[in-house]
Amino acid sequence: MRAASLPLPWRVYRTRLTTRFRGLDHRDGVLLEGPAGWAEVSPFWDYDIAESSAWLAAALEAAYLGYPTPERHAIPVNVTVPATTPDGARTIIARRGGCETAKVKVAEKGQSLADDLDRVAAVRDSFDGKIRIDANGGWDDESAIRAIPLLDKAARGLEYVEQPVASVEGLAKVRTAVNVPIAADESIRRADDPYRVAELNAADLIVCKVQPLGGVRACLQLASEIGMPVVVSSALESSVGIAAGVALAASLPTLDHACGLATVQLFEQDVTSDSLVPADGHLPVRAVNPDAIPMADEDLESRWGERLAAMWDHVRATRDVGELTGGAL
Repeated sequence: MRAASLPLPWRVYRTRLTTRFRGLDHRDGVLLEGPAGWAEVSPFWDYDIAESSAWLAAALEAAYLGYPTPERHAIPVNVTVPATTPDGARTIIARRGGCETAKVKVAEKGQSLADDLDRVAAVRDSFDGKIRIDANGGWDDESAIRAIPLLDKAARGLEYVEQPVASVEGLAKVRTAVNVPIAADESIRRADDPYRVAELNAADLIVCKVQPLGGVRACLQLASEIGMPVVVSSALESSVGIAAGVALAASLPTLDHACGLATVQLFEQDVTSDSLVPADGHLPVRAVNPDAIPMADEDLESRWGERLAAMWDHVRATRDVGELTGGAL
């Protein structure tokens, strides 16, 4: 199937999630097949075409150019604990695939700090590894400054807090007020100027996600220019999309932290019979063959076709398509 003049065949997948995540019960996206292999483009539906076009650029790069030569062949990863109950958190930790780091979601809309404290305490009581928390910008500055020391105590020492507040200025304020390292995520991948994080000394490390930032090579350039430690994380993708994140992590000059790429377990059905899931806390660096795609209905395929056509038009208008595809287009 083709969307308008999009030059590659594509297929839509849709699957239920095992645990509600980012307010979602299902995940869907598109897989493209190119000369260098398969690629994923799966911007969330609340992203507009301009923002979504970076996701398509990343997929085109992967489909036509493949990935850089890796510096390492296995990537340490964290287990992700959604904003679930303490019992749910314990169950996820018990099935963590050897991961020695847990990322716990906090500041979920409709939940309280007490819920967060109970969840983090349940994770700490379940294993001895590192704990990091991710607020997805859900706190205001004062709430973050109040909550972080309490959660640090519940965790008996947090590795870091990811995106406690929405603004870069707020990150800088929180960073000076607490004794826990701060990681910037949305302030990198959804910012008009990701370099402000470094300019304002607003974080100790940055989170890079391949699709939102326009591809592996764009991420490598950004990481080099910002000059902070990097954690590579997923955008809730199938194994095809996760393979791109693994390729980025494998290509970084240094990798000091476990990466947030062990999220395929949140899919009730992956797109492949050989999923990228952790063994001994690591993911291998390898290609993925989508041989078990959970198919979408015609209505969703039509919606994705229209969306892909609009993204493709935006990519051609705003990016160097020849550079993305090695001169193939």
